[in-house]
Amino acid sequence: MKIKRTQITHVSEKLKSPLGFKGGFLTELWQVVVRVEDENNFGVGVGVQSVLWSDAEVFVSNTETKGNEYMYELTSYALDELVGKEGNNPIELMDLIFPSVYDYAKTLTNVKDKIRETFVRNALVAVDNALWQLYGKNKKEENLFNLVPQEYQSSLSAKQQYLCNIPLISYGVSEEDIKNILDGGASLLKIKIGFDNNKKMDKEEMVEWDKKRLLQIHEIAKNYRSKYSKNGHILYYLDANGKYDSLKRVENLLEFAKEHGFLNDIVLFEEPFEENNLIDVSSLPVRIVADESLHSLKDVKIRLSLGYKAFALKPIAKTLSETLKILKAAHENNVICFCADLTVNPLLVEWNKNIASRINSLPEMNVGILESNGEQNYANYIKMYDAHPLKDKSFVKPYRYIYTLNDEFYSCSGGIFKDSKYYLSLLK
Repeated sequence: MKIKRTQITHVSEKLKSPLGFKGGFLTELWQVVVRVEDENNFGVGVGVQSVLWSDAEVFVSNTETKGNEYMYELTSYALDELVGKEGNNPIELMDLIFPSVYDYAKTLTNVKDKIRETFVRNALVAVDNALWQLYGKNKKEENLFNLVPQEYQSSLSAKQQYLCNIPLISYGVSEEDIKNILDGGASLLKIKIGFDNNKKMDKEEMVEWDKKRLLQIHEIAKNYRSKYSKNGHILYYLDANGKYDSLKRVENLLEFAKEHGFLNDIVLFEEPFEENNLIDVSSLPVRIVADESLHSLKDVKIRLSLGYKAFALKPIAKTLSETLKILKAAHENNVICFCADLTVNPLLVEWNKNIASRINSLPEMNVGILESNGEQNYANYIKMYDAHPLKDKSFVKPYRYIYTLNDEFYSCSGGIFKDSKYYLSLLK
């Protein structure tokens, strides 16, 4: 593939209410749409920008809109860099442009040389997706597994029939909403912890807030049962977003969970520490997950050496191309993987589903898992289904928090290689 032309646009999607994590709040998410062309075909890719998730310092150093403008400009720059480049597949092309895009990001933002690599990866998702669609069209192939280079295929050997959808319990989700989620059939809850009230709390207050929040949620969830978890309980996935500063504080929180009878229901604990706080987590009694600290393949060895036992994969946030590299390394080291969300639109959920469906379940679960919280958070999520080229297919929407996958899903990869009339119209 030799890229001849590119194009970019975006649309902003409002959230129902401010989405809180990392001590900040989002009110909207930009949906970026790009088109890439070679001499034979074109590919259209969509990405969702999450500045707060990918680089909180960029977010807090600017207005929400300005942070989005920075990432959008970075995507546009990446497209300019792509013109004239040639590669055998999307992975090669992304490797060609990443160094220059990363260097540009350092001069673009107010945080300069402290820019996080995930900020750049997030900006490249739409570009990468467009390249994969172009690649599929050129190969006349819609089964992603058949397009993935052979060296990565052994890490995609599963074929899940069901994926358990993981809803997000952010700071502001009420008891009533939690009950509604559990009444709806949820089996695994992702819970945001590390609450910091506009940076006015000290760490001890934060831990106490987290304890009360977890107990509040557990007091509700303990009254429910699930056939998809092996112990029949509602299970918990904690996400601290790097807000803890010491092993002692994490141990304190987990001891509290043990005292109240739900330590064994915590199956994932994501990013307790800021990534430069290189604390060994192997002594903790729960499975510690790397997400934001796992920018790319080069970070795998670091996290493994610190005792991390699971990786949150995000093809919708770090590109499919880089995710395949991380997954391969995880597979070779017997690390548990799962796919986490970035509050993305329905079409991008399919990119996550394509990886989630091909990897093994958590040991505590009877089915595969996938985080998807767009319907909880977007104001117009139901309308956003109209952009999905296969919106009426049975595998697109979950029923009682379960996605059911069939042969059609696997043969067409959920529709990611089909043209979306809506996104094409935005480019026109």
